[in-house]
Amino acid sequence: MRYRVLGTTRATRPDGTPVPVGGARLRALLTALALRPGALVPAQTLVDDVWTGDDSPADATGALQALVARLRRALGADAVASADGGYRLHAHPDDIDVFRFDRL
Repeated sequence: MRYRVLGTTRATRPDGTPVPVGGARLRALLTALALRPGALVPAQTLVDDVWTGDDSPADATGALQALVARLRRALGADAVASADGGYRLHAHPDDIDVFRFDRL
């Protein structure tokens, strides 16, 4: 899977087929994870990245879990792992446009 975070966040399969990732919050979650490829991102960090200030839901943990479930349905169950109070996008920096751009 390849990820674009420069511009509108998008995901594409290895053959170039786009993967629908709809909704601003779902794209925000994907962006937050893609900017830390392969790293465990604490749930609270993701909540802070996806929701701003007063926009944070009363049950932020539950809302984040629901978003992660939607992202897994879009990208595949193995794309996002959960462990130790956080989530990890199974990706290498070469899979993400901003890191490829940095190497140029």
